[in-house]
Amino acid sequence: MEITIQQIEAILDTKVRPALAEHNGDVMIQSLEDHVLKVRLTGKCSGCPAAHSTNEELITAEVQSAFPSIQDVILVEEINPELIDMAHKILNHEI
Repeated sequence: MEITIQQIEAILDTKVRPALAEHNGDVMIQSLEDHVLKVRLTGKCSGCPAAHSTNEELITAEVQSAFPSIQDVILVEEINPELIDMAHKILNHEI
């Protein structure tokens, strides 16, 4: 049986997001391909030093418990484009 993103979202809604919300954060699904789920942390959880632990101990644990066929959950880390823009402005003495 093929796992859908909607099924994973339901697990995230009940098992993961409440804990992340306590820290003013959230998780977004980037993709699900070949039994590998890619997620991105948002809000205050984005860029947090504990992000990898959160992914391994909370997100991966809950997703793989519900869906054993998910082989890996990869944390995609991206720098917010607004932060890059601000850094460029600071370096160029624009602000």
